[in-house]
Order: sequence, then C-alpha cells, then structure tokens
Amino acid sequence: MTQGGSPAGEHGDDFRLSTDDGADGPLLRVEGEVDVYTSPALRDELYRLIDGGATHVVVDLTEMAFIDSSGLGVFVGALKRIRERSGELELRGLQPSTRKVLEITGLTQVFTIGD
Repeated sequence: MTQGGSPAGEHGDDFRLSTDDGADGPLLRVEGEVDVYTSPALRDELYRLIDGGATHVVVDLTEMAFIDSSGLGVFVGALKRIRERSGELELRGLQPSTRKVLEITGLTQVFTIGD
C-alpha cells in the first residue's frame, strides 16, 4: 500500500491517497478535496498505476469531499491513458455532489461508475 499527501484544502480537509491491490487490479482511495493544489498528486498516482501495467483501476471516492475542474481533468486524462492500453478506469462511491458534477459535465456517459 502506498500513501501520499498534499497540503490541506481550502476548507482544511486533509487530502490523502492510498492504494491497495484489489481483486481486479489496483484500488485507489481518494480522501479530502481534489483541487488545483492536490490534483497533481492524484494524476501522478493514477499514471504510476497505469504506466506500471494496470489495465483496470478502481478509484474509491467515498471519502472525497470536493472536486474541481482540475481534478476532473486528471480523471479524463487518466481514462484516455488507460484506454490507450485497452484498460478501464472505474469510479466508485460517488457522493451526491460528485455525481451531480459528473452528470452536468456528461462524464457519467464516459466513465464506468460502480457502487
């Protein structure tokens, strides 16, 4: 398992990433706020997993409190990168606010959304 951190978000929420081996591939847990300050760490971890050969990455967003456009851009970039390798990026545990942002932007039609 790997863990990383970045500066606290604007509202004081701690940002943390943790990665575990799941049954179908890596499971990346995202906690706190994903914004312009923390999204580079998320991008780096997703790209590390994908470039390391993962073809199915599950991202657990149960504990993610907020996401801005830079965070959405990270997910779109990671999806493009993994699909170039015939893989899939699955988002799970969406909070209602995150689901709404994905619906408004049309990204629910693009990503695999799990429970």
